[in-house]
Amino acid sequence: MDISFGEILLSTVWFMLVFAWIWLMVSILTDLFRDPSMSGWGKAAWTLFLIVLPWIGALTYLIARGRSMNERAAERARQQEARVRQYVREVASEPAATAAASPGDDLEKLADLRQRGVLTQPEFERAKAVLLGSNGNVPQRA
Repeated sequence: MDISFGEILLSTVWFMLVFAWIWLMVSILTDLFRDPSMSGWGKAAWTLFLIVLPWIGALTYLIARGRSMNERAAERARQQEARVRQYVREVASEPAATAAASPGDDLEKLADLRQRGVLTQPEFERAKAVLLGSNGNVPQRA
């Protein structure tokens, strides 16, 4: 089977056209269903139009609503960015109680556990050494 350069070129062009068509339909349907200002009946009519007469429907949609597609996408991006910024502000302003405790607070808790008898003296010393950053090898007292 001998394949000529022209056939390869034609196949490549057809592949690009099919890929562009799928991308166009996904873009149109995404814009259509994300638009809160359009009613359900309008969305159904456009969808039916795109299914029954795909080429004419896509071109009509791009002519009728193409300019505002980018505006709606930009508005959604601004809203998403505002939600992310609000979330970051909320997380950054959480009270200090949720933040990590200081080593002094942890030492107080360890001392309390030792005094209540939950920890033995060697366990307390090891935990204190780990907390203060040494390797945890504390010499044992006899």
